Amino acid sequence: MSGFAGFDTAYEGPNATLGIGGASIGNALEKVLLCDEIVPGSDVGYETAKIIYSYHPLGAKLADKPIKLAMSQERNITMPHCPDAAIDKFKEQWNADNCDIFIMNTARLARIYGIATLAYGIQDFPTNEDIPLEKLADAKIYFNVLDPLNTSGSLVLNQDPNAPDFQKLVGVSIAGQPYARSRVVVVMNEQPIYIQYTDSAFGFVGRSVYQRCLFALKSFLQTMLTDDTVSQKAGVIVAKIKPASSIFDRIMSGFNAIKRTMIKGSRNNNVIAITPEEDIQSLDLHSLEGPAKQSRQNILQNIAMAADMPAQLLANETFVEGFGEGTEDAKQVSLYIDGVRKELSPLYNFMNLIIQARAWSPAFFETMKEEFPDVYGNMTWIQFFYTLRNDFKAEWPSLLVEPESERIKVDEAKLKAIREILEIMLPNMDADNSVRVLQWAASNFNDNQMLFKTPLMIDEVTLREFLLDKQEQAKQAQQQPPTASEQVTNETPEPTDENNPQVQPVELPRAA
Repeated sequence: MSGFAGFDTAYEGPNATLGIGGASIGNALEKVLLCDEIVPGSDVGYETAKIIYSYHPLGAKLADKPIKLAMSQERNITMPHCPDAAIDKFKEQWNADNCDIFIMNTARLARIYGIATLAYGIQDFPTNEDIPLEKLADAKIYFNVLDPLNTSGSLVLNQDPNAPDFQKLVGVSIAGQPYARSRVVVVMNEQPIYIQYTDSAFGFVGRSVYQRCLFALKSFLQTMLTDDTVSQKAGVIVAKIKPASSIFDRIMSGFNAIKRTMIKGSRNNNVIAITPEEDIQSLDLHSLEGPAKQSRQNILQNIAMAADMPAQLLANETFVEGFGEGTEDAKQVSLYIDGVRKELSPLYNFMNLIIQARAWSPAFFETMKEEFPDVYGNMTWIQFFYTLRNDFKAEWPSLLVEPESERIKVDEAKLKAIREILEIMLPNMDADNSVRVLQWAASNFNDNQMLFKTPLMIDEVTLREFLLDKQEQAKQAQQQPPTASEQVTNETPEPTDENNPQVQPVELPRAA
């Protein structure tokens, strides 16, 4: 028995299943997590991790909740120097190939077992060869999400500290068949530790999200058993019935049985008669409410602390104020989700290249050449592809959504800054740079859809001709000599006593 891996087969035996109506129902969760051998520090094996995710009430939440929350918003894709059709084509191909589903499944398996692999291929194409980008456009490709059992033996990682591939991924073999490095991406939940073997991942790699909280997950099941016991005892009626005499014969026993039956069968609008010495009440379980509730909360906090995730996500606690109000608990969750999004970056980068090659295909390139011959007319497809790829930028929106009133204030401040920049720069710029500045201002106006629903469109050619004509008129006006009337107007009169307020007449005193 190696660590906890031996417990994966501990529940095999004649009592491992329950037979109900001729059907065999598995009882793996009880056999594994409620055994006395689980203590703090027990390892999680491959089968144990699968059972926890499949059957434990918190198993799926620990693995899926952070990923679902991180992917709940769509990425903001921008390509400032390329047509909008390129963005639309990318999004269309992304949804057609179900990329979000494959990314989520791969990240889920990585959290469950500690490592997972996403691979893609083309039917009847060798798996150990790189697929050319131009071949991806019209090919029927497939994506496979693989757990550690599918790739066991190839993802152990070298533990020689002097080796170039020390704790680095070199290659991937799936069921003994090697794959080209460009066709797979491997993600791990946490980083490997030197000579720290992970039973659930079959290698010296990352570790399962259940690793540190295994004992707490077992304790949570105990709280469920407590709830089940309380639910069974909550309806117990305690009847204090005084016997009629000291001699408790068969007749009196039958009489008391009839009275108990009447009490049990009584419902609303019924009347039952008891003597003043008798009493009927429910079973007192008030002393269990406080300890049971506190115990469950402590266990949930222990699980969240061990899994390194906010307790609000695990317990479905509501925030003190709205999630978009920017309270402290919401900020902590937002920071945590930002970290999860960074962990998903390798998967998104892997998918981006594949979908870009399929979306911006040679056929799409020919369409863009016809629509924009001055820009793409002299390019090859590979030049066109990397021009779009280099201009491609995808960013996650903030999880903290500000109220509309606050966003309007921010937009107004941006508009004020843009106006001040225009007032300072435009009077001192030539026609070409003035057009660029006005284009920049128009782009920022169009991004502000909260205040402006209709985009601002500028004709660059007409604007440049107008500015050139205006500058030419200003130059001609400066070169012409002034007219006689302008000279008279521009002459400065000599200072006199009437027109100079600083020269005041002095009144001399009169002789007596």
